[in-house]
Amino acid sequence: MQPPPPELAQTLPQVLESHFDMVERAVLALPIATALGSALAFRPRRRGTPARSAPVIETQIVLAVVGATVMLVVGSSLARAFGIVGAANLIRYRAKIDDPKDAVVMLSTLSMGLCCGVELYGLALFATVFLLAVLWAVESIEPELTKHFELKVTAGDPAALRGDIEAILRRYHVKFELRSLGQKEVVYDSELPLHTRTDRIANAILSVGKNGDTEVAWDEKKAKK
Repeated sequence: MQPPPPELAQTLPQVLESHFDMVERAVLALPIATALGSALAFRPRRRGTPARSAPVIETQIVLAVVGATVMLVVGSSLARAFGIVGAANLIRYRAKIDDPKDAVVMLSTLSMGLCCGVELYGLALFATVFLLAVLWAVESIEPELTKHFELKVTAGDPAALRGDIEAILRRYHVKFELRSLGQKEVVYDSELPLHTRTDRIANAILSVGKNGDTEVAWDEKKAKK
């Protein structure tokens, strides 16, 4: 086995030292950015202001980490700064993204690519692992996905069935609000967990109906964009 070239033997320690130095800086910078971003994202809400959505909170936290990573890449290089601006514009103008969190994840992948492009592999690896941990933590605060329906139950005496219907809805963890109660039908605005099957709820409601004159109809309400 031949020994490595003398040039490699001389430069390898310097390269490893520079990578270690960059990772050492990231170990300090990224947690501080996360803490400060979280402080701003979870700031106390003034009375009368609208509630903050989970995706926006997550975006604010992750964006702080991405910003710190990008600045570690840029350092004092003006050329790198211009390159990052140009790459970010590709996402801004070429990609149509509805969820702000998806946009910031795209920026995260961009920053990882920038790290690799300038051969900061140690920083790329550490930042990727760190961002995975941050994303896992912030995504845990997201509310459970749901689907919305207008539930209409037609029966001979819907008022008599109302108690049984609402007990069934609670059993299946359905959030509901009574919309109307007439002589022949009762209507609810309902919110179901995403993976709850409406046919099981309908069969349970039909089982408490009398004389076989009960009908159940689900009308899905699409979210407005």
